[in-house]
Amino acid sequence: MTRERMMRSWQVTDPAPIDSDPAPLQLVERPVPEPAAGEVLVQVLACGVCRTDLHVAEGDLPVHRAHVTPGREIVGRVVGFGKGTGRFAPGDRIGIPWLRRTGGVCSYCRSGRENLCSRSSYTGWDHDGGYAEYATVPEGFAYRIPDRYDPATAAPLLCAGIIGYRALRRAEVPAGGRLGLYGFGGSAHITAQIALAQGVEVHVFTRGARARTFALELGAASAGGSGDPALVPLDSAIIFAPAGQIVPRALENLAPGGTLALAGIHMSDVPPLDYQNHLFHEKRLTSVESNTRRDGEEFLTLADRLDIDPKVTPYPLERADEALRHLGHGDMAGAGVLSISE
Repeated sequence: MTRERMMRSWQVTDPAPIDSDPAPLQLVERPVPEPAAGEVLVQVLACGVCRTDLHVAEGDLPVHRAHVTPGREIVGRVVGFGKGTGRFAPGDRIGIPWLRRTGGVCSYCRSGRENLCSRSSYTGWDHDGGYAEYATVPEGFAYRIPDRYDPATAAPLLCAGIIGYRALRRAEVPAGGRLGLYGFGGSAHITAQIALAQGVEVHVFTRGARARTFALELGAASAGGSGDPALVPLDSAIIFAPAGQIVPRALENLAPGGTLALAGIHMSDVPPLDYQNHLFHEKRLTSVESNTRRDGEEFLTLADRLDIDPKVTPYPLERADEALRHLGHGDMAGAGVLSISE
């Protein structure tokens, strides 16, 4: 393998807390991947820094692929083709999301619920992701990126945005209703913009002072601590923070008939719930598992039409570990993004 066919890439060595010494991530040189049949090769332009990347690095999620390259919010340029491809042309700018592949034949796939497929696989967990100079993707699971977005701004849309959109749908916010958002990072700040554009009153609960200020700047009606009582009864709420202890308080803050959606792939244990205080009055508790491709297409179209504008903090590829530390400490307004190629 010549040097021209090598690339820089981060890999998870031994999952551990991100502040560990040595850190669980290592920057290495690897061969540029070869696209399999049905896949395209992408030169990575930018990759978002997602909380799920942190869960993979720290071991909150079980190891699916040893020494995996994290990254599931990838914007890149098509530079190579596997056998049987034809959807994209050389140079096309596309997005690689969290959902990488499904089985396509189970009852969930056939009924439009492919996010529940037991044979699904995921970018940056089952397959190498975008903390690298090149990545591959099955062409049927990639997205075209709206022209208005530059690579860094588009990257958070591909996981944080899509998952937030599905969570917002699952939360069933009534027209003109009140929505609570717990945690205010990459996904929540995009979801807040969608909700506000649709006339929803947004209330934010988060531990970070910078995040609370940012929420108010975006137009939130209030911003308090994650355990605070709501100033008004909420029709719906979404928990983005991976903290199960928030669930009882969030349920208490719901009005009768309200819905609480849990948006994370990982969450710490939920404390015991009191039926009378937390669940009575027809309150609903639901979770979010990944997304369908239809979710992604709908969301990217909506984001384009509503001028959704993710706030990003750029990092060079060689500082990916630092970006994850900032994310883990809650010290990031909006979303971190690795800028990798011009």
